[in-house]
Amino acid sequence: MKYTCYGHSCFAVEIMGKKILFDPFITHNELAAKVDIHAITADYIFVSHGHEDHTADLLDLAKRTNATVVSNFEIVTWAGKQGIEKLHPMNTGGKWKFEFGTVKCVVAQHSSSLPDGTYGGNPMGFIFMTEEGNFYYAGDTALTVDMELIPAVTSLDFAVLPIGDNFTMGIEDAIAAAEMIECEKIIGVHYNTFGYVKIDTDEAKMQFIDAGLELLLPEIGSTIEV
Repeated sequence: MKYTCYGHSCFAVEIMGKKILFDPFITHNELAAKVDIHAITADYIFVSHGHEDHTADLLDLAKRTNATVVSNFEIVTWAGKQGIEKLHPMNTGGKWKFEFGTVKCVVAQHSSSLPDGTYGGNPMGFIFMTEEGNFYYAGDTALTVDMELIPAVTSLDFAVLPIGDNFTMGIEDAIAAAEMIECEKIIGVHYNTFGYVKIDTDEAKMQFIDAGLELLLPEIGSTIEV
């Protein structure tokens, strides 16, 4: 499965020929200045919650690419009022079989409001179960014992976890989360974009190695195979 990093918590995966984009925040991220947002294509855009650092480019990208926006009921309703036509509402605990595989929504412990102050509903994580592999995107979240339920849903090939601390899990909690979800390969997101989430990436990788885990931190704009 191809994983493309666009900075912060924005990334894309290609599954069964479909391009799936997550939490689009590019044009307001100085670290992603070299990313050509106009070259990005998407068949689906999944949104974990409403904060601006996850939705700043949502409307423009959805309109240009004609992607289907998938998120909780409140965010999908809001996007519809902004002129987005292709929408799929979901909510915590639910699952749906898409053309590329099945997605189940799970708990994320965080807050959620949209850039204009609109209530953003409950934040969520997503478990993707596909013929090309299974992965978990946690969204912005604290460490929560609900993660212990994930291995009962499916076995994971990799997981995408926030590691920047302050607003989300930090390194220690992300390691604990990896153990709860029984996943050894972790891709870190939500770090180094702002002063509040600065981390020592070399130290973070060593902490994961010491725990018997692998932490991948792909460069912005790069594509890796996972």
